[in-house]
This record gives sequence, C-alpha cells and structure tokens, in this order.
Amino acid sequence: MRGLSLPNLRRIALSVLLLVVAALLVPVMPEAAAETKSEPAFQIIVHPKNPSAALARDWVAQAFLKRTTRWHDGTAIKPVDLHPDSAVRRTFSRTILSRSVAAVRNYWRQRLFSGRDIPPPELDSEAAAARYVAKHEGAIGYVAAGSEFSDVKVVSVR
Repeated sequence: MRGLSLPNLRRIALSVLLLVVAALLVPVMPEAAAETKSEPAFQIIVHPKNPSAALARDWVAQAFLKRTTRWHDGTAIKPVDLHPDSAVRRTFSRTILSRSVAAVRNYWRQRLFSGRDIPPPELDSEAAAARYVAKHEGAIGYVAAGSEFSDVKVVSVR
C-alpha cells in the first residue's frame, strides 16, 4: 500500500462504504409482479374475525414494515414473516415491499439498532405462520398461493 496516503485510504474506504449502503437501500424492482398478474405466488392471510376482504398493496407493505400499526377498527396489526430462505418470502418481499429479503432485514436491523421497533416474527413454515395468524387477532401473514388453511381467512390484494 505504498504510495497511498492516509487521507486517500480514508476516501476509498468511505466510497466503498457509501456504495454498500446505497446498494442495500435501492429497492428491488418487483419483477415478480409481471409474472404473478394471473396467479400470485403467495396469498395474504388474516385472522378469521378480520372483516377485510381486500387490502391495498401499499397498506400491506406499510403493515409489514410497521409504519401502519392498526387495522381500520383500531386492532393492533401483528404481521408475521416466513423464514428468510423461503421462496414465498422472496416473492412477497419483491412484490409487496419492493425490496429484497436482505434489504428488508437491513431495514429491521436499523430500526432495532435505533430502538424504534422489532421485526415481525420469522416462522419456519407456512403452517406455523397460519397457526400464528389464527391465534392472534389482528395478525396478517402470507402463504403460497393455493395453500388451504381452515383457521385463517384469505384476502385479496389490489
């Protein structure tokens, strides 16, 4: 590293750091949106007592990022995520949140570090997510399209 002064090394390190941060903040384009127009790769599930039949995509995104914290009737929203390795979660994250799973996890790291909030629980299976949604009034989750769980309600996303 001869020939590089300390100020130049600092500039290089700062540039690399800024590029990494910028890459994490750039949302992933919802490529899955085009391929999921006829049949989504996931479906949104809510507690069976939830009166909603359809939810706006942006509202669902805000609920999962905990920027919206209450249902229209005042009930606390309790989102639940699938495991980060889940293909359904990857599609949900790209389509609804317009971010990669890694970008969403980074978002939660920042919120945790700043003491603002904690992420939704990450469950290992769709069955576990459905049980969580059925057990907690105000819960919302997602499972693979075509999955049938009798204890939850499927709502459409518009």
